[in-house]
Amino acid sequence: MGHPRILFIDAYDSFSNNIVSLLTTVLGADVDVLPIDPPHLDPKSAGFKDALREQVAPYHAVVCGPGPGAPDVDKDVGIMKHIWDLEERHLVPVLGICLGFQSLVVSCGAVVKRLQTGLHGMIREIDHLRVREDGNVFGDVPTFKATLYHSLHADVGQESIPAPEWQNAKWASPPLLLDIVPLAWTYEDRGGMVERILMGVRHRNRPFWGLQYHPESICTESTGHQVITNWFQEAMAWNRATGRKPESVSPGVRIGEKLGASVLGDTRAARSSPPLLREDGTLASFGLEASYFSRSLDIPLHIEVPDVVEILQDGKSEFIVLDSASAKIRRTGLDVRGRYSVIALDVDEALKLEYRTGEGYVTARSSPASPTAQDIVEKINLGQGQTIWQFLADFWTKRQISGHETPEPFIGGFMGYTTYELGLEGINVKLHEERRHERADLCFAWVTKSIVIDHLEGILRIQTLSPSEPEGQQWLESISDKLVSSPVWSNAMPANFGKARQGDYQITPPDTPTSGHITPNISVPEAPEYEAKVRACQDFIAAGDSYELCLTDQTLITRPRSSFEGALLHAHDKHTSPSSWQLYRSLRMRQPAPFGSYIRLGGATLVSSSPERFLAFDGNGLCSMRPMKGTVRKSPAVSTLEAAEQILHVPKEEAENLMIVDLVRHDLHSVCGPGNVHVPHLLKVEEYASVFQMISVVEGQLPRYNDGNDGHEQRQLTGLDVLAASLPPGSMTGAPKKRSCEILQGLEGPRGRERSLYSGVVGYMDAAGRGDWSVTIRSLFRWDDENVPSASDAVAGAAETETWHIGAGGAVTALSTPEGETDEMFTKLKGPVGVFEEA
Repeated sequence: MGHPRILFIDAYDSFSNNIVSLLTTVLGADVDVLPIDPPHLDPKSAGFKDALREQVAPYHAVVCGPGPGAPDVDKDVGIMKHIWDLEERHLVPVLGICLGFQSLVVSCGAVVKRLQTGLHGMIREIDHLRVREDGNVFGDVPTFKATLYHSLHADVGQESIPAPEWQNAKWASPPLLLDIVPLAWTYEDRGGMVERILMGVRHRNRPFWGLQYHPESICTESTGHQVITNWFQEAMAWNRATGRKPESVSPGVRIGEKLGASVLGDTRAARSSPPLLREDGTLASFGLEASYFSRSLDIPLHIEVPDVVEILQDGKSEFIVLDSASAKIRRTGLDVRGRYSVIALDVDEALKLEYRTGEGYVTARSSPASPTAQDIVEKINLGQGQTIWQFLADFWTKRQISGHETPEPFIGGFMGYTTYELGLEGINVKLHEERRHERADLCFAWVTKSIVIDHLEGILRIQTLSPSEPEGQQWLESISDKLVSSPVWSNAMPANFGKARQGDYQITPPDTPTSGHITPNISVPEAPEYEAKVRACQDFIAAGDSYELCLTDQTLITRPRSSFEGALLHAHDKHTSPSSWQLYRSLRMRQPAPFGSYIRLGGATLVSSSPERFLAFDGNGLCSMRPMKGTVRKSPAVSTLEAAEQILHVPKEEAENLMIVDLVRHDLHSVCGPGNVHVPHLLKVEEYASVFQMISVVEGQLPRYNDGNDGHEQRQLTGLDVLAASLPPGSMTGAPKKRSCEILQGLEGPRGRERSLYSGVVGYMDAAGRGDWSVTIRSLFRWDDENVPSASDAVAGAAETETWHIGAGGAVTALSTPEGETDEMFTKLKGPVGVFEEA
């Protein structure tokens, strides 16, 4: 006998894959996933009942999952509500979870009302019926605690029962709702009264059960998994007692997809797609048949990342610098100091791949080293059904290098950024109709020349991916000579090269912005307006549309464009705005962070001091994500890790982090598959330069695919699959992700019409399959094509202006206060805005 089969009906929740994993690992079942609104099952179409019956017939049981919205709203529950109405002879055992639970009790005649305050990410003890009797899935289960994610609850008349009668009455069916048999409760002290919340039920006559809590949450105690086992035993017993046997699947019935499949598509789609680059094009051979060559130097103690960039890259147009600026600072946490910094060299000459959401093509660009040669631009149409991620995977596969004999963490390969809007495309959230620009939402450079600095060992590694060993070795030698012959390398303090070029080799500190520059116009969000948005978020949460909404807003800084933009080294001039490089130097000094960056690429300039790693993966498929939620700013009152832990280890802060942990587990499960995701660190507080942060670490192991059962070779999954499945970052959206993003699209405009680079990711995936990506927060960015007139006299008279964007915000929950969320937003804003206030 094969594995039992379960159909999971997905209401577009961000924890669904965790439930599928639980069913698979605890029950040993094969689980298929079907959305609540599949095109072939339209409740308004003729023959719907027969089609639904055929859909569920092949399964031993059905699970109706959680999701946003309300059980009495058709679009929120879709086909779920019709499962309960199947004819007696076509019944199938069903378990409803959260929204599925509410849909069940509504089908029995109960009503669903709002809780006094929603319970999202809250952990509560479950009071359940322990007697082992027919239909009681809680029988013989010890006491356990479970995670709650709901704003609505079932009203079956429980509040009308006097307190002295409660213990005897709580397990009885309500007089007017005889089909509902209560099995579990929890209680919430509301200060003056205790709210009784129904947690588990069974249908008196049909094989239906329901759980309001989330059995799959990382904080639901594993003791509670016995409830799932008991449910399935009851389901199988009912099947045997009624003689029901799952039917074979007819060819006309469409079955939902399994977890663990690549989100990039299979290799057969790639074989039928058009070539990546024109076979006769100049770019087709870029980076092919390359080998890895490197040379290492001991790096002087006084040399930092900006110094290396200034020595080697002054005068260049495009830059990618991933800077662990906090590497030398003593901080407490898992990786708050970082270890490696990565500098791409000669990005101007690298092949750049650009993609804009909604477009069916990729733009490839390259600038030859010769100053007289023209830039090469090629447009490559994506094949039918081909995504940008499939394109990138195919491009990478052709240039893959074995990582067994190459050093960590990066040897060359993809480096670049994605916007928040690219992630919205991946979860089918519509963008605003008018984007008013033609900017790329993804820009990756294929970097063949780079430097890695190992701050732990004090080693600088020069490296290249070159088709020719003599050329590669010659280049390595030239870069090594340029570094060690620089006056900065041997001096105890970085030199000012602006003066050095004039023959003055006096040792001076590096240029950073100082007073005397033209004052920029800084437009920050209005506190009352932001507080109103927080209240609007809480209205959506109270209605059951979201568990948590990561609300953000943007500050705009308009100023004259620097006369020295593009030049890293120049004499100080107080009559022009600081260049973006000076802003970067200032920010890394004010807010050193493990995932800082300076990027000028694809028409964008990004200066970041991000503390948040989004996703890291090695060449063996081990993936790690570290959601960060919960922030307290350093102050005389909060100056130690212990003091911060006392503030952050409270229900509100822990709930914010827990919700994103469960969301990230869902994202990883979608690619890594059931049973391959774990949480080695939960709710840890780390110390940074100016704040303390609560983080968790979630790890997943990618499966290794060999030959497919159908005779076609399947593509090896990589970190690109996980990156594609995880955008936009859950720590920047809330949960459920899709509905939350749709809500935020409406709330954050017009100033936040697009988050753009903010809430996107920055990082790399090298030719050996290793990658590291950070969330773009605590950052400032601008686009070359954006000129916005300012009311400022100083700016209005300038010949050319630029607009910088700084995003900031926080996670709004049912326990948030508008004033508290506004304070948090301004706290996060302070560091990046400060570089302009100093200027």
